Amino acid sequence: MKVFLVDDSVVIRQRLKRMLADVEQLQVIGEAGDAQAATTDAILEQKPDVILLDIHLLDGSGIDVLERLKKANPTVVVIILTDYPFPQYRQKCMEAGADYFFVKSTQFDQVIPALRQLMERSRGSTPPPKDDKN
Repeated sequence: MKVFLVDDSVVIRQRLKRMLADVEQLQVIGEAGDAQAATTDAILEQKPDVILLDIHLLDGSGIDVLERLKKANPTVVVIILTDYPFPQYRQKCMEAGADYFFVKSTQFDQVIPALRQLMERSRGSTPPPKDDKN
């Protein structure tokens, strides 16, 4: 599974890369630290299966990036990973097409299980859960 990272924090991107490196059959294929670098074309030309996306970017909004990505490719999986736990952000992201919404301070460790679940689904060996609240 190919993953693209979009987060304005170099520290977070490095932490994610270290975490993801331990997951078999998962590869980080690119990264961006700001909205300008996170253009739809720049990301989608890498053909990611999953995009890990922060809401707050240096020069723009991750929600705008999410909307553009989903418009261009509705099937790409987008996991929001943010410092903003507010319900209105969750709702806005889910309405814009986010597949998951995780808060960095309390749910960072849920990224790997979510990716493993996605890999299992893509292999067709596990049916989707009946109640996926993410």
